[in-house]
Amino acid sequence: MLKYSRQRESIKNFLMTRTDHPTAETVYENLRKEYPKISLGTVYRNLSLLTEIGEIQTISTGVGPDRFDGNTKPHYHFICKHCGRVIDLNMQGMEHINLLAQHEFAGTIEGHTVFFYGSCEECPAQEK
Repeated sequence: MLKYSRQRESIKNFLMTRTDHPTAETVYENLRKEYPKISLGTVYRNLSLLTEIGEIQTISTGVGPDRFDGNTKPHYHFICKHCGRVIDLNMQGMEHINLLAQHEFAGTIEGHTVFFYGSCEECPAQEK
């Protein structure tokens, strides 16, 4: 059983209020308002633990630092190649790709992760 931690609970609650998929640094800066003595290391350890126990998602974008998402329900993300923004996509699930993958794989497919890449509407560096 995991020991209760007010800081860990605050990190989780902070992420539940956000849709911009903040970085660990952003989480740290915001939690310092409530916990002035919290360390960046504590934030990283708790983000890692929360991801491990399935309370949050870690999104490795390939563009800048990892982002964190308090929404653990299956959904898809768009990642801007220019500014690194991570945006939730409101779209129908693609569970059928699990069946397609299973057809060509001898093991067991339990799920998938899909990221869409391109230029966000706010990025002036949009490629034509």
